[in-house]
Amino acid sequence: MNPRPLALTAALALPVALVLGGCTAKEAASTAGGKGPITVGATDTECAVSRAEAPAGKVEFTVTNTGTKVNEFYVYAEGDRIMGEVENISPGLTRSFFVELAEPGAYQTACKPGMVGDGIRAAFTVTGESTAPKSDDQRLAAATAEYQRYVASQSDAFLAETTRFVGLVKAGKVEQAKALYPTARSYWERIEPVAESFGDLDPMIDGRAEVVEEGMAFTGYHRLEQDLWEKGLQSDSATIADKLLADVTELVTKAKAVQLNPLQLANGSKALLDEMATGKITGEEERYSHTDLWDFEANFEGSKAAIQALRPFLKEADPDLVVAIDERGKALADLIEEHRDGDGFVLYTELTPADLKALTEALDAFAQPVSTVAGVVAEG
Repeated sequence: MNPRPLALTAALALPVALVLGGCTAKEAASTAGGKGPITVGATDTECAVSRAEAPAGKVEFTVTNTGTKVNEFYVYAEGDRIMGEVENISPGLTRSFFVELAEPGAYQTACKPGMVGDGIRAAFTVTGESTAPKSDDQRLAAATAEYQRYVASQSDAFLAETTRFVGLVKAGKVEQAKALYPTARSYWERIEPVAESFGDLDPMIDGRAEVVEEGMAFTGYHRLEQDLWEKGLQSDSATIADKLLADVTELVTKAKAVQLNPLQLANGSKALLDEMATGKITGEEERYSHTDLWDFEANFEGSKAAIQALRPFLKEADPDLVVAIDERGKALADLIEEHRDGDGFVLYTELTPADLKALTEALDAFAQPVSTVAGVVAEG
């Protein structure tokens, strides 16, 4: 099982006709000379980026996965701010995307074979003059647009992975469905504040057994979690799976159309941390599968994505706050990594009271500066 770390795309990832090995000599010369898309050869052990710099503005990357694992490609700015990504690059697939790199300076590129960890990173330099917004209003508008692209990207991935999960459930492939379950759900967990805003879709997709007490049917991911881990697939599991896919499809359409504002980014970031404190750290969320740490990490990544979108504004408005968020966020990230197991994490039942105490304290420490971001944004 593997988690899906946090992801922000600058544009739709589109399949292209040519893979790296099939480029013509003319195309290769164009790429080497600084024109055309920057090609990336991704394997299980390498991330070969054809150029290590580009002028400020829109940059196109074309990523080909010649490895054996599903891969991802990221462009990071300072503080691991995700400037762009392309996800779910299956072996043999080539995908392209554009990313807006408005500020000259030092960046990093990264391939993530198996979609885990920090990735295979390399330095990347943006040259020339800044094309970034100059006023606070423009910075906040850019932050909102950036985060909405992130929501759209995560929504698309959520639908794609849910489609795969539903197919496995309906085919009776229990072990494969179990393996995909925490990964598919991680996309929901990253954008949960947005996803929860559409009425009954939230409890229909993510409701736990307690929804029955509220007069609703127990459906969605957690009903199928119970079937897979505790009761075995039931006569209506396929029907529940079909409903899940229909509900997720509707949610994704709404999530991609939602219009957000900067305060919603700040409040949503804190809401995800609250979700971690009340649902994930307690083990209540994944009570049958015990895959709570996948959710915990995904909530954390989603919280950081909202703050990262606001980062250019926050660096001007309150640079000390950015330093505190970075330091405490790294401490929490390092602690989460201590519980990684292969491509995923240890089960919640393997955590000791000391482990839970340490995670709770690190989460509380990170939440403290994040809780002040909304006030800074409001004053802006």
